[in-house]
Amino acid sequence: MTAQNGKDLLIKIDMTGDGLFETAAGLRATRISFNAETVDVTSLDSTGGWREVLGGAGVKSATISGSGVFKDENTDERVREIFFSGETPDFQVIVPDFGTIEGAFLVSSIEYAGNYNGEATYEMSLASAGEVTFTAFP
Repeated sequence: MTAQNGKDLLIKIDMTGDGLFETAAGLRATRISFNAETVDVTSLDSTGGWREVLGGAGVKSATISGSGVFKDENTDERVREIFFSGETPDFQVIVPDFGTIEGAFLVSSIEYAGNYNGEATYEMSLASAGEVTFTAFP
């Protein structure tokens, strides 16, 4: 696989609840992280005193974050609406030459900023709110 262009890593929002996904406009940086808690099952019988973990037993989670500039009233408004209503709609993350990650997410934070002589910016963080799936590109 060759190097990928960072601007092709896209966060898409289900705008209507019917699977109509639109790219969150104005993003300049995007990040997704996967986590799995470990369940420690170490005992006095553990070989050499090494920690042992129980595979597949921990809670899995994903977080998405992005930052950028305001460009599109529809997606900006939808993110605010999701935050204030506490909805957990589906989001997609498109990873170029890799696949699509999709699942329900809660908008856990939105931050707005702006300098006197610069553009208004925003940052958002999303936390998974159910199963997250991955579909590889053919």
